[in-house]
Amino acid sequence: MCNKCKRPCCKLGKICLITFIIAFAILIINIIFLCNNDQENNILTATAVETDNPEIGITTIKFSKNIIQEGTAITHVEGSDSFIVNESGIYQISYQLFGTRDTIGTFNFESALSVNDTVLLDTLNDSPILRDNVVNRMTLTSTVLLQLNAGDVLKLQGISVDDIRYANARIDIKKV
Repeated sequence: MCNKCKRPCCKLGKICLITFIIAFAILIINIIFLCNNDQENNILTATAVETDNPEIGITTIKFSKNIIQEGTAITHVEGSDSFIVNESGIYQISYQLFGTRDTIGTFNFESALSVNDTVLLDTLNDSPILRDNVVNRMTLTSTVLLQLNAGDVLKLQGISVDDIRYANARIDIKKV
């Protein structure tokens, strides 16, 4: 019973109002959750091992194994160097490229992404120049966002004038 009006219906009205507010809040939270989860994940992760890339110097990196492949926005045939974009959008691309050299001497290599066989100079990643009597190995890593169109072909390039071997690599591509 309400102290002001001394009626039991006043208390019942407050309970109904509170119940309605809680139910409405739960409904809004569920709608937000469902809307955000309707988007399909589009992720592709591929790795390369030393036998995938026997070339030295300048080469496009081949990836022998797809580790994660969700969605259809980007595809890759295991063993190839090409990632095919099936849906236009913004993509986050992260990679690691490990280069080695068997002989002692100046050691330096670069990596870059290419789209439709055009190297994107703003993705160029340069290793430091190592001089004589050092371990000649290096891992280059990078993460970039690119606007890509359906039909584009994405590749990772290893670039060097020295006899660099690309022992292993990993690439992670996600449509954001």
